[in-house]
Amino acid sequence: MAEAADSERVAGGPFTGGGSGTIVIIGAPGSGKSTVGSLVARRLGLDFVDVDEVIEQRAGKRIGDIFLDEGEAYFRRLERDTTIDLLDGGGVVSLGGGAVMDPDIRAALAGHRVVWLKVSITQATRRVGMNSLRPLLLGNVRGRLVALLKERTPLYERCATITVDTDGLKARQAARAVIEAVTGRALPAEADDEAAPAD
Repeated sequence: MAEAADSERVAGGPFTGGGSGTIVIIGAPGSGKSTVGSLVARRLGLDFVDVDEVIEQRAGKRIGDIFLDEGEAYFRRLERDTTIDLLDGGGVVSLGGGAVMDPDIRAALAGHRVVWLKVSITQATRRVGMNSLRPLLLGNVRGRLVALLKERTPLYERCATITVDTDGLKARQAARAVIEAVTGRALPAEADDEAAPAD
């Protein structure tokens, strides 16, 4: 997906609004965390960090390989330490879909602006694809998503300070909704919104 141009940034320069300097994006696989988070950061003139990408950089291998080689418990410890390390760095931070399951991460989210990108099973399945290579979605993708959302949705609700329903929204529409909620400023609609977000 092409990134937004510099000319599309929100007027007034880099965002320095009240509250925590970090905007945290949470949500299920397929909610658009990486795509929408990067658009939000670019339009607000902020840095964007994807926790999963940082984990892969630090581990020197893809997350799927971490699951295979070291197991989920090891990955979750790595995810916890990396997430907590990145939360106080400011900018926009996209968390892994299961990060909210960790009590230490939930505690670390306190005081930050936490945006939950809500998505339905139907949309999430369509976005991640029926043959997803994500470690926790191997096999019956729809069935695994149903189980994951049932388990995680109450925690997304508990952690979120802002909720954006992404069903029916394209990437820039979802990003605009996030920006408006965070800044309290209405933005003009765009005629050339890009394709639906894919996390």
